[in-house]
Formats: sequence, C-alpha cells, structure tokens
Amino acid sequence: VQLVESGGGLVQSGGSLRLSCAASGSIFSINVMGWYRQAPGKQRELVALITSGGSTTYADSVKGRFTISRDNAKNTVYLQMNSLKPEDTAVYYCHVITTIPFGDYWGQGTQVTVSS
Repeated sequence: VQLVESGGGLVQSGGSLRLSCAASGSIFSINVMGWYRQAPGKQRELVALITSGGSTTYADSVKGRFTISRDNAKNTVYLQMNSLKPEDTAVYYCHVITTIPFGDYWGQGTQVTVSS
C-alpha cells in the first residue's frame, strides 16, 4: 500500500490549505484514515481521523478550524485547514489502517508552514 500526500506549503496566518492523501495498492477495505503532525522538537500528535462510517475525531487545538473528510471510492482522505496559526507549522503525515488485508501505513509527510 502506498500513500501519496499533497497540498502542503507556506501560508500566512489566517490562511487556508487543503491536504490530500491517496492510498493505492492491493486494498479491499480501509478502516481508519487520519492525519498526524510533528513539529520540530515535539512528538507526533493526532490532528484528526475519520472512520469508514464517517465518525470523526479532532485534536482540541484544531476543532472548529480543520475538517477531515474522505472519498471511499478514491481511497483518499482530505484535511481542510482554515484559520491557520503559526503553531500549526509542522510536517503532516497521513495514516491509514486497512482491514483487508490488515495493515498500518504512513505517508512520507508534507510540510505545512504558517508565517505570522
């Protein structure tokens, strides 16, 4: 299974970005799709995740600003990030858990930089 992320970049504080992550390979069933981030000197943390049934979970720090969604037909997960803050600066990683076959996969990461 391969995960290809796109959409990162440099944006001013208050701006928006949309991240995408497309999964490809021998996938018959994807359970959870999510986004994590890691800032310099910090541990990787959950940003948001979405289950196959559409249930979502968000970190408190992004609630009301970020929206996660998925297109099951395309095996793709999106992260719409609005009202970005400098503290959102990090490398964002896509994470996918598949059930058929069972697997746990990470993307290569995409840099998001928010300038003040």
